[in-house]
This record gives sequence, C-alpha cells and structure tokens, in this order.
Amino acid sequence: MNISITRGVILALLLLGSAQFNHLPADEFATAAALPRSPSPDGAEVDFRNIQDGDQLPLTFVVEFRISGMGIAPAGTQIENTGHHHLLIDQQSPPPFDRPLPATDHLRHFGKGQSETELTLPAGEYTLQLLFADYLHIPHQPPVISDKIIILVSADAPSQESHEENTMDES
Repeated sequence: MNISITRGVILALLLLGSAQFNHLPADEFATAAALPRSPSPDGAEVDFRNIQDGDQLPLTFVVEFRISGMGIAPAGTQIENTGHHHLLIDQQSPPPFDRPLPATDHLRHFGKGQSETELTLPAGEYTLQLLFADYLHIPHQPPVISDKIIILVSADAPSQESHEENTMDES
C-alpha cells in the first residue's frame, strides 16, 4: 500500500497534534515526499541580534534572533510572508529545503514564534546558523538563512552582560 503525505495532511497533523508531529524522529521526516515551498519576499534576511562570529560565550547564554522583511507567526498558522525560527547547531550542511525540518538536538524549533532562547552547551567550538521556515516547518523559496557563525563556549568566558557592555563600548 502506498501512502502519500500532502500539505493538507501535514497541516491537519500540525493543527490537531503539533507537539507530537513537530518532534518526529529525523528518519521519519526523511521519508516524507518533497512538498511545495512558500515564497519569501525579496530582501528577507535572518541573523543573530546579540552574538556574532568569533564570540566567546559562557556555558549558558541567550541567543536573540532577528528577521527583517517578513513577520513571525507560530507553526500551523498560515499567513503570507511569515514563518518561525529554527536554530542549526553544528550542522555541516543545511537540511533539505523541500520537506518539514526535523526536530533534533542540532536543529531546534521555535514554532511558538519565539525570537530568543537560552542555550546551555558544553565547552567547545560550535557553528550556529538560523533558518526561517513556514507554517509547516518547510524553508521558504528562496531560503531565508543566515551566514554560519562560529562561537567558543567556555567556563572561563565572561558573563553575557559583560560581553554586551564590551561590544557597546567598541561602537
């Protein structure tokens, strides 16, 4: 028996049980058929508001997301030119753009429309990247994705408040 998943079926799953659907294992998402992508407007951009490439951060820190040229709407809410944030942590390459993004430790969903999160990571070097996606967790066409940044997480790093004050003094 062949079963195909349509946008309507996925939307129904999101609306009826988004908590269960949004946390399906990555291998179940990998088998989903490619789906049409929502368009993104010209000039739409996503980036980090409070951290940048090369930052040294404490083990627990806040990451703020910024979107320009589009609005934020929770997953399951279909409004033109909107979406929600996804944070890619140490992803060698972006996930496929033609299917819902899986929820993993390395691909975090902010489907309630959040624009910041507190991260706790073990000491080490990490790449971070933001990816904006539509109401079905499918990246837009063209994708609205930030440049990758590299951060160093260290127990010896100054508190984030100290980091922000130092950044402001340099301006």
